Parts: sequence; structure tokens; C-alpha cells
Amino acid sequence: MIQPPLDSTIYEGEIATYWFEDEILVSQSKSVKRTVENISANVALIKQITNNRRYPLLIYLTKSPIPDKATRHFSTTQLPLIYSAMAMISEPGLSRFIMRILFQLKPPPIPMKSFTNETEAKVWLKQYVQQ
Repeated sequence: MIQPPLDSTIYEGEIATYWFEDEILVSQSKSVKRTVENISANVALIKQITNNRRYPLLIYLTKSPIPDKATRHFSTTQLPLIYSAMAMISEPGLSRFIMRILFQLKPPPIPMKSFTNETEAKVWLKQYVQQ
């Protein structure tokens, strides 16, 4: 599990912990089942943290139960409202599995890429920082 920098403001949500690093929102996901309710609460939290500005997200994935179809659909509609891009860091295979579940028939609504290297993920995300 990744630890936020000591000088960062930490934001705790039900499904993840958040902080900023160089204009990138960083997230450590939690092993809780995603529901429409907790995704809705998380979207509200992100909008509060970011003052409704879209940021690129670097997410450290954790295994969690597979959400139901309604939650998966709701999640995909909310992503472009709060993030400009998403880089996922996880053990090999996990992020691909999650993307396959969420985006079975259509491409993701924002640029997404899987990484095993944090530095490479941050370099890729920098192009999505909005001025």
C-alpha cells in the first residue's frame, strides 16, 4: 500500500484515500464493494476536493468485489465529469481485468492506461493536466 507524502492534505472517502502530487490527484483504492451510492458520494467528494476542476488521476488499485451492472454503468458516466485521464497502478493483470469489466463493449470515456511503474504513470498523466 502506497503512503501519501507527509506534507500532503489527505482526503478520506469510503472507496479511496486521495491527495495531490504535482497537479495530479492520487488515489489509494480501498477493498470495498462499489455501489451507486458510494460512487455518488465519492464523485461529490472529488468535486469538493478539486473545486469542480478535472484532474488526471493516478490510482493505486486494490482488489475489491466486482460491482453490479448498474454501478459499472454509473461509474463510466461519472469518470469524464471528474477526471481528465486515469493511470492505474496494480499487480499485473488486475487493471486489465477491471477495464475489461467496466468497458466490455465500448472504449473508456477518458484516456486510461495501466502501469506497473509509478514514474511512467506520472509522466503519461502530465499531458492531461489542464491549465
